[in-house]
Amino acid sequence: MTILDVRNLKKIYTTRFGGNQVQALSDVSFSVDPGEYVAIMGESGSGKTTLLNILAVLDQPTNGEVLLNGKNIVAIREKEISAFRRNNLGFVFQDFNLLDTFSVQDNILLPLVLSGVPYAEMTHRLRPLSEMLGIEKLLGKFPYEISGGQKQRAAVARALITNPQLVLADEPTGALDSRASDGLMTLFENINAKGQTILMVTHSIKAASHAKRVLFIKDGMVFHELHRGELSSEAMFQKISDTLTMIAAGGESNE
Repeated sequence: MTILDVRNLKKIYTTRFGGNQVQALSDVSFSVDPGEYVAIMGESGSGKTTLLNILAVLDQPTNGEVLLNGKNIVAIREKEISAFRRNNLGFVFQDFNLLDTFSVQDNILLPLVLSGVPYAEMTHRLRPLSEMLGIEKLLGKFPYEISGGQKQRAAVARALITNPQLVLADEPTGALDSRASDGLMTLFENINAKGQTILMVTHSIKAASHAKRVLFIKDGMVFHELHRGELSSEAMFQKISDTLTMIAAGGESNE
């Protein structure tokens, strides 16, 4: 059984004064199995950010369905959306989205506070998670006191603390140096190995080469996909690079 089913998504934006329409997604369909680690790539304007926003229930499609464990998230009522996100989705953003007036610990626990989880349960979840992510000594610090890589680890902890069905990552290495990026991608692989389903949008070939599968979006559609299988990260890097070159050159998918 799949955990995520995206069916015939279409998204058309109308300009402010209604003069023009822009089709961001034309017909996107794919599925994600429990425990998969999927990267989504595409040129700027290909529709991948629009797709991520719809999966995050931040935007509504013009047509189509998104099923998370069989529940059509497109049909969720407005007043239930925030609670649904907190209870089912974890988010990792390029710019971390940490609150500087909150300690690292309070940033991580915020989704649980908003959901009314008892404090004893919060601390029970926090300790093993912070140890796994190597941030247990940073919990009392504030975001402005730690490095970018440490901020992103805190953001990952915040995403995982709710035990989400799906983690959505938006350019998670975009604000990191190469060393921190490598550490984060190793971390994602380890988290995925424990069974966490991850869907990541990225421009980084290196980041995408750590995923188990890569979907390429072009002109608002899934143009091609690659499965890592037994390939090394280096071999996957080359296949992704070759595919992006083909897309840029206007080549045909070999699916």
